[in-house]
Amino acid sequence: MADKMKVKITVNGTLYEREVEPRLLLSDFIRHDLGLTGTHVGCEHGLCGACTVLMNGEAVRSCILFTVMADGADIKTVESLGTMEKMHPIQEAFQEKHALQCGFCTPGFLMTTVEYLGKNPNPTAEEAREAIDGNFCRCTGYENIVEAVQLAAKKMAAHEQ
Repeated sequence: MADKMKVKITVNGTLYEREVEPRLLLSDFIRHDLGLTGTHVGCEHGLCGACTVLMNGEAVRSCILFTVMADGADIKTVESLGTMEKMHPIQEAFQEKHALQCGFCTPGFLMTTVEYLGKNPNPTAEEAREAIDGNFCRCTGYENIVEAVQLAAKKMAAHEQ
């Protein structure tokens, strides 16, 4: 068995120093070691997007990254967005547009949208569709998700004023 490696990772603003197995997946570290179960694991191959988190501001698939690869990184999970009492504008938009059904894929869509709207604060429907292209949802027809991304952009712009 490989020796454990020490990592320092900031997750949702809290610095964690841990010794981990070199092959521990970031998704497993987040879910099992930190107890942040909002990050879901779907395909375990980086294809479905359910495990998407932000690493240093960039959307990444946590199921295909080893925790040691995130040493020194700033990670944001869906838990960083908001609460039921005080939702983030993106969460509000997804709720208002009924952009989820079972909700399993929703955390990945939310985190993908956070990164995307940081780059394109006023997307067209086609641009929003391209932004979420790497996230799979088995329940919806994606139209409500596209509408939610566009509504979230408007909400965030209004929130900044």
